[in-house]
Amino acid sequence: MIEYRVTGLSANSVPYLEALELQRETHAAVVRGSAPDTLLLLEHPSVFTAGKRTEASERPTDGTPVIDVDRGGKITWHGPGQLVGYPIMRLKEPVDVVAFVRRLEQLMIDVIAEFGVEGHRVDGRSGVWVNQMTDAGDPAPDAKIGAIGLRVAEGVTMHGFALNCSNSLDAYEQIVACGIRDAGVTTITRELARRGDQSVIDPTAVVPVLTRAFDALFADEPQAVPA
Repeated sequence: MIEYRVTGLSANSVPYLEALELQRETHAAVVRGSAPDTLLLLEHPSVFTAGKRTEASERPTDGTPVIDVDRGGKITWHGPGQLVGYPIMRLKEPVDVVAFVRRLEQLMIDVIAEFGVEGHRVDGRSGVWVNQMTDAGDPAPDAKIGAIGLRVAEGVTMHGFALNCSNSLDAYEQIVACGIRDAGVTTITRELARRGDQSVIDPTAVVPVLTRAFDALFADEPQAVPA
């Protein structure tokens, strides 16, 4: 059984470094077998974080602070209106990180489909993407709606995914998000608005949908090995 912990949404959002410490504590407990596989769900106050492959040219040029972290991937933004998930889970042997990433992508595809948004994968790029059109009705570059950045230590995952729900996109203008220069960023709420639906889909609305979808995709993962 997977334990779901909603640690802070909306006005109770969790500062990034506080959540990172919680991840580390949970990871250690899962590694030693004293805690079950756990999914932490939360929002962060606005923050940029940079994975190990981030290049200097992709960082903010205005001196905005960036937290360097030990996950894969490049620079990204977290903040209000974005649902962040940190799965702390023991992977099956032999460990297949790419397969785990594909399942997280499927998770987000399934979740946004519940709100009427069609997402897909893009070859050679992790995360979940949405087709875009110009005002004239011509195809435009895909926009990213869900990002993934992971670390696996002692067979147990850390870090995870971020799904854009109702967040502003202004912060992305300061960085080269995920190191990708030829694509945009979008949210569930923005995609609905493009069709004339003014619903605001915030992280609180997404959590119950996501936990159901997570159960469906990950219920067969093994539990932590007892110490």
